[in-house]
Amino acid sequence: MPSDDPLSRERAHLTHSRAALRSMREDVQSLDIRDVTANWVNAEVLTRQIDERIKALADLSHTPLFFGRLDYLHAPGAEQAEGAEGERFYIGRRHVHDAGGDPMVIDWRAPVSQPFYRASKKAPMDIALRRRFGYTGGDLTAYEDEHLSDPAETAATSKLLQQEIERPRVGPMRDIVATIQPEQDEIVRSGLGGTVCVQGGPGTGKTAVGLHRVAYLLYAHRDRLARTGTLVIGPNASFLHYIEQVLPALGELEVKQATVADLVAHVEVRGTDEAATAVVKGDARMAEVLRRAVRAHVTLPTEQVVVVRGSRRWRVPEYELTTIVRELLDRDIRYGAARDALPQRIAHAVLVQMERSGEAPDDRVQDAVARNPAVKAAVKAIWPPVDPAKLVFRLLSDADFLALHAEGVLTGEEQETIRWAKPVRSVKSVKWAAADAVLIDEATDLVQRTHSLGHVVLDEAQDLSPMQYRAVGRRCTTGSATVLGDLAQGTTPWATRSWEEALAHLGKPEAVVEELTAGFRVPTDVITYASRLLPHIAPGLAPVASVRENPGFFEVRETTVDTTAAEVVAACEELLGREGSVGLIAADARVPVLSEALAKAGLPHLAPGEETTAAARLTLVPASLAKGLEYDYVVLDEPRAVVDGEPDERTGLRRLYVTLTRAVSGLIVTHADALPAQLGD
Repeated sequence: MPSDDPLSRERAHLTHSRAALRSMREDVQSLDIRDVTANWVNAEVLTRQIDERIKALADLSHTPLFFGRLDYLHAPGAEQAEGAEGERFYIGRRHVHDAGGDPMVIDWRAPVSQPFYRASKKAPMDIALRRRFGYTGGDLTAYEDEHLSDPAETAATSKLLQQEIERPRVGPMRDIVATIQPEQDEIVRSGLGGTVCVQGGPGTGKTAVGLHRVAYLLYAHRDRLARTGTLVIGPNASFLHYIEQVLPALGELEVKQATVADLVAHVEVRGTDEAATAVVKGDARMAEVLRRAVRAHVTLPTEQVVVVRGSRRWRVPEYELTTIVRELLDRDIRYGAARDALPQRIAHAVLVQMERSGEAPDDRVQDAVARNPAVKAAVKAIWPPVDPAKLVFRLLSDADFLALHAEGVLTGEEQETIRWAKPVRSVKSVKWAAADAVLIDEATDLVQRTHSLGHVVLDEAQDLSPMQYRAVGRRCTTGSATVLGDLAQGTTPWATRSWEEALAHLGKPEAVVEELTAGFRVPTDVITYASRLLPHIAPGLAPVASVRENPGFFEVRETTVDTTAAEVVAACEELLGREGSVGLIAADARVPVLSEALAKAGLPHLAPGEETTAAARLTLVPASLAKGLEYDYVVLDEPRAVVDGEPDERTGLRRLYVTLTRAVSGLIVTHADALPAQLGD
């Protein structure tokens, strides 16, 4: 191949860029910090920072170092000062520079990279050429050009872009940095100060957009977020495992991940609630019940406080103590903060008397008075400590205590619903349910403020209860959030009815709601079939419009009761003959039967959360865990059983909608029972 061949030149640039990245890493590895640290603590901190830098500079051999190129017509603007007229920029996952400090690859988050995602024929953004690269593994194998400033060249769909979107996926979730679309890029690059809620149907890329927004914010506001912290919240551990490699692939290693259950894990959850019970416990009105119950521990003083210091006795009369207590109650600050302030307020009243008598007490005297046994005894009697778990225990076990604080908030029937039917001996013997842990978290925050982070990403948010939203909101009271979800995929009895309501519970009513309607993952025929359910599960919600040129592989196969398992196994074997991952999704109750059938057929299979590999591409997925996951091909077993496995039909149809939309390239639906009527034409 001649040396002036464009593909050869691009491959040479890739080789040189990888060599430059290796040099950058070697430079960090060779740093000697023995003479630059004052003590062992500084040395430990610096060593950890260097280790993190080395990890961030790792070259992922099967991941493209750059995926695009921009040729500017003129020098970028003042805010993009690097580069001269006609400058060429290679766009990739991280910044790479040569020995002289000149950029060889520009981070996709840099301002100069933005036209790669936003430029078009109508708005070329001063771009003469946009080049996309195709890769096989880590090898550059193709390129595709768009001459945005050439009026003679018509706009066309990028073939490489389509191939990247449709590329078979084995292993964890991939980043979408090479395929971000303009409407997605606007969300990704939105500012740190505001909260964004993204409503997106299956395959619109909302999860990836949320993760890429975190990566962008860490790039644009690294110092601030390094101090305040970031967190990604997902629905379950399987989902978090599936997405956990996206941010490291973008060079971000320090973002923590958790479920809501992890956040509120003040007690061990060993029990379950009936749906009706969980709905009431998850209602936002429970916050008022808890607030009343916490404040009810405060009792107005009934006697004076006498502080003995040396030969003098200082008396704070009952009426003055009452005034102090009422002032603290009126401030409506947290219970624990007010309790900490009370002894200081009493001590201040004593110091005023001391000053009037001619003494000159200072802060040390005030602190000593605040620690006086008489003051401590008064504080304990007036403002006793509150144990959040014991408080919730009493509310759920003591009918009179619950009735007192739920009066006018919960109906008698609702109180009966949440109260434990059988008496429980102690807090230690309680089999707490998930909703109880959220109540304890609310009570904990009423006593002592929850630490707030700089930014929180909340995925699959539509399944949260109002009280769960409050629990998440407490983690970002002084920060911002990215809320991701799809109202049509709400599969809990307390699922979100509207984003406005959800954002109010989150404490972010001013958040901007963005809607993604272009589907990049689910094939046209599959999303069209699944969208038949939308009028029944989310009236008024716009269906996803697939932008995939490939309509995908889609079949509905009717079986008999006797042959269902065999037909499912045959469908799995058929799809395993194709390239990519295969998911067998079934109602939870049918998973053991299908697992046995696969084992008899000699088909090894994984559980959700276990990483697919070239040798193990089949995953058996209970319908309850399918949300957020995706596979190249899916076999969906018995849609009617998926619907019937939920407490009500609407929730069941929503669960079915989720399971129908997990496929990237093809779907086979097998059924012996009649299909739900809502899937009819």
